[in-house]
Amino acid sequence: MAESSRNPKTEQKYRQYNPYQDLNIPTPIRNLYNLPTSPELLFQEEAAKNRRSWGENLQFYTGIGFLSGATLGALHGSYKGILAAEAGETLKLRLNRVLNSGGAKGGKFGNSLGIVGLIFSGLESGLVYLRGSDDVLNTILAGLGTGAIYRAASGPRSAAIAGALGGITAVAAVAGKHMAKRYVPI
Repeated sequence: MAESSRNPKTEQKYRQYNPYQDLNIPTPIRNLYNLPTSPELLFQEEAAKNRRSWGENLQFYTGIGFLSGATLGALHGSYKGILAAEAGETLKLRLNRVLNSGGAKGGKFGNSLGIVGLIFSGLESGLVYLRGSDDVLNTILAGLGTGAIYRAASGPRSAAIAGALGGITAVAAVAGKHMAKRYVPI
């Protein structure tokens, strides 16, 4: 039946397209097109779990840290490469300078933030295990500890300042997450 020959008065609503409609296939195949929107899990224990495992946290935080650090570092390095261009250079030489600078900074920043994500995920998962509860305090303590551990080699004063900055960052992240859940319709 062609699209133009349909009469909207005779048909209540349009059906979903089914390429097997003329084959008289039994009903279970027809349910294939009515897919659920909720996640399907193999075991009921997975449905009751409301947080990622420590391994998933490790991959998530380390990956997010590396990718965001590499992106920010590449942008910063590229900007520095553009500023460092000298008069009389060819376009090829300027492009080479920008790419080299962006690649060097991107790798350095990516590795640094990846390590921060690795430390944070280990501390947060360890605190959940030790305290026996998963709450906001674990995230804040993990942020404090991450800053302190990351800058510990620079001395106690630097570690204390970095720990405070890590704690403030963790509080900001938790507050932002709660505000996003409340005010952003998803």
